[in-house]
Amino acid sequence: MRPGLLPTLQFSMQPGDAMSLLPVWVLSAAALLALTVDLFSRRRGAMWSAWVSLLGLGATAWAIWQTRAFDRTVFGGMVRVDPFSQFFAATIVGITIVSVLFSWDYVKRTQILRGEYYALMLFAALGMIFMAQANDLIMIFLGLELMSLSLYVLAGMRLGRFESTEAAMKYFLLGAFASGFLLYGIAFLYGATGSTNLEKMSGFLIESPLAGSPLVLIGLGLIIVGFAFKIAAVPFHMWTPDAYEGAPTSVTAFMAAGSKAAAFAALVRFSSMILAHVPITSSSLLEVVAILTLIVGNVVAIMQNNLKRMLAYSSIAHAGYALVGVIAGGADGHAAVLFYMASYAAMTLGAFGTLTLLGRGLDERLDVRELGGVGKRHPVLAALFTLFMLGLAGIPPTAGFVGKLYLFRAGVETHHVQLVIVALLASVVSVYYYLRPVVVMYMQEPAGSPVEVSRSPAAGVALAIAASITLVVGVLPGGLADSALRSVLSLLP
Repeated sequence: MRPGLLPTLQFSMQPGDAMSLLPVWVLSAAALLALTVDLFSRRRGAMWSAWVSLLGLGATAWAIWQTRAFDRTVFGGMVRVDPFSQFFAATIVGITIVSVLFSWDYVKRTQILRGEYYALMLFAALGMIFMAQANDLIMIFLGLELMSLSLYVLAGMRLGRFESTEAAMKYFLLGAFASGFLLYGIAFLYGATGSTNLEKMSGFLIESPLAGSPLVLIGLGLIIVGFAFKIAAVPFHMWTPDAYEGAPTSVTAFMAAGSKAAAFAALVRFSSMILAHVPITSSSLLEVVAILTLIVGNVVAIMQNNLKRMLAYSSIAHAGYALVGVIAGGADGHAAVLFYMASYAAMTLGAFGTLTLLGRGLDERLDVRELGGVGKRHPVLAALFTLFMLGLAGIPPTAGFVGKLYLFRAGVETHHVQLVIVALLASVVSVYYYLRPVVVMYMQEPAGSPVEVSRSPAAGVALAIAASITLVVGVLPGGLADSALRSVLSLLP
C-alpha cells in the first residue's frame, strides 16, 4: 500500500494542554495506586485502598479547581476541557467521594471488602469524566465502556449471592446490547458526515442540505437508543430494577447518581451540537421517550414493596424529568438539566445511603413494611430519609422542588406544554410512593422484628453532606443555578 492512503492522527501536546487534563492524570494515578496498594498489605481486605481513594479524589477535586477556567480542545479535538465538562467533573468527584464514605463500613459488614472495589469505583468515575469531556463520538464510546465495565464488576461483587450475579449479568448483557446500538449509530453518522468529531459534524449539518437525510436520521435514532439505555429511559429501562436490587447498596447509590450524571453530560453536549440542527429528531422521538419514561417510572414504582426497586423506578422517572430540559434545549433548558443532575445526585445518594445502614451483619432490611417504628427508635436516620424522600418528590424547600421548577419553566417557554403537563401529573403521582415509607416509619409498628441500624461515622458524614446540599440548594439555589448557566454557555457558539 502506498504511503499516505490511510489517514493518520497526530496529537501535539502543549504545556497548557497537559495542565488542562490534570484532573484526569491525578484520578488515573489514584485508581492505579488503589488497585495495587492492597497487594502490599499484610491482611487481605485492608482499608488502604479506601484511604488512597479518598485522598486521590480530594486531589482530583483540587485539580478541577485549578483548571476551572480552562476552555480548550486536546488530543486532536477529541477531548474538550471547558466549564461544562468541569461542572460535571466536579459533580462526579463529589458523587464518588460520598459513595466511598457510604462504602467504608458497608463493604466490611457485608463481607465484600476487596482492594479492587475502590479501584473499580475510581475507574468508573474516570470513565464518567471522559464522557463529560468528550468532543468526539469515539471518545463518548470509550468513556462509556470504561464506566460500564467497571460497574458490571461492581454490581456482582457480592460473590455467592444469586441476586448480585443476576444483576451483573443482566446489566452486562443489556449494556453490551446498548453499546451495539451506539456503535451502529456512530457508523451511520460517520458515513453521512465523514467525521465523528462533534464540532465538524455540527458544521456539516448546518451547511449541508443532507441534514435530514435517512442516513443521518437513522444514525441519530440509534445513538438516542444507546443513550436511552444508559439513562434508563423507557422502553430501554429493563435492566434497571434488577441491577439496582441485586447490586450492593453502596454500588447502587453510585450507579444511580454517577452513571446518570455522566450519560446526561454526554447527551446534553450531543444535543446542543447535533440534535439542535435536526429538530425532527429532538422534538418527536425524545418527547415520546420522555412521556413514556415519566408514566411507566412513576406508575410502576407505586407497586413496589422493595425499597431498592422502588428507588430504581424512581430513577427511571427522574430521567424523564431531566429529558424535559434536554428537549427544551437552549441555555435555560440545558442549564436546568445541570442543576437537576447535581441536585438529584445528592438526594438519591442520601436515599440509597440510608439503606446501607438498615440491618446488621449480612442482614439487610429493604422492605417498606419493615420500616415500622424506625421513626421512634432512630429519629435522626428517619428524619434524614424523610428529607431525601421529600426532595425526590419535589416538595419545597428542597433542591428537588427548585430543580423541577427550572425544568418545567424551560419546557413551557419553549412551548412543550403537553410534555410539562405530563411531568407535573407524574410528579403528583410520585408523592404517594415517596411518602409511603415515611408513613410506615412514623405511624406503623414493625411487621416482624424491629429494624436494627448499623453505626458508621463515615456514612454519617456522607448523609450530612447529602442532606446539607438538599436543603441549602433548595433554600439558596442561586449559586448552583448561576454555575450551571455559565457552564452551559461555554457550549453555545
